[in-house]
Amino acid sequence: MAKTTYKSSGVDIDVGNLFVELIKPLAKSTANKSVLGKIGGFSGAYELPAGRYKRPVLMAATDGVGTKLKIAFMTGKLGTVGIDLVAMNVNDLVACGAEPLFFLDYLATSNLKPKEAAEIIKGIVAGCKAAGCALLGGETAEMPGFYKNGEFDLAGFAVGIIDKDDIIDGSRVRAGDAVIGLPSSGLHSNGYSLARKVLLEKKKYRLDAKIAPLSRPLGEELLEPTRIYVKTILGLRRGFQINAAAHITGGGLLENIPRVLPKECAASLDSSQWKMPPVMDLIEREGRVDRDEMLRTFNCGVGMIIVVPSETADAVLKKLRGMKEKASVIGEIVKKRPRGAGVIVS
Repeated sequence: MAKTTYKSSGVDIDVGNLFVELIKPLAKSTANKSVLGKIGGFSGAYELPAGRYKRPVLMAATDGVGTKLKIAFMTGKLGTVGIDLVAMNVNDLVACGAEPLFFLDYLATSNLKPKEAAEIIKGIVAGCKAAGCALLGGETAEMPGFYKNGEFDLAGFAVGIIDKDDIIDGSRVRAGDAVIGLPSSGLHSNGYSLARKVLLEKKKYRLDAKIAPLSRPLGEELLEPTRIYVKTILGLRRGFQINAAAHITGGGLLENIPRVLPKECAASLDSSQWKMPPVMDLIEREGRVDRDEMLRTFNCGVGMIIVVPSETADAVLKKLRGMKEKASVIGEIVKKRPRGAGVIVS
């Protein structure tokens, strides 16, 4: 009678060790002088930068990629979801003004395939480099019988730093402030359950089909990576006062902007001042989705908003355009009516 082993149960320790060896040089490429130790230990170590902060505060964020992973499974293209994973975390940090220091990932799968998993890590590394942070470590869990064959889940964790007096918390927001929108690259990593329902289930579009008004195959459009706004926001903070910033994720414009506004304030937005991405136009039209439902599900073309004093708005826009950002003033802060909405879109 054959002996029962961990490998015969579906978990191959040798394959896991091979994967660690594959990703060591990838993680090392994101390291800086603050990173202590090597990948493979029980914990990652990061030495805080000395002298740069008077009253340093650590900030942390955690998030995943959601059902966008389903598109990656269906296409077999795994190289961009790692970028999404980093983006969803570091964009939350920088919305509070924090500089991302390091990132950790958690990859859980049915059966580990080192080369495919390495493609995911390459995306994570690309995201970390775009955000200027180190990939400090992570965890890979092989869980046969828990996930379907060929499927996996991703989670990420990011830590950033900021001076206590510099935290962007919305407390300075006043009526009359300008709301500036930074464009998204597409759906980012939110609303994919609705997008799949409309495009793949109801309309039965193929992922390799090019559907008007899209300029490329649907699968490529849906896998477009989430934009990382870290360098843009940190660059602005060096010269301008930012009263509030909101990363437009799940909940869209209607739910995320009020999170950073004082209770007596609302944002009045003019939708003619930005463009809805073609893929969202397609979802809205083919799914007969109400505009309010679109606004509370998707970013609708605005991946990050910042609120600045109105007198500095022109200078901020000039700075942003110098950074190759196609930003625009999309609204203003107004006094909130009793029991009124936190965001009004016209």
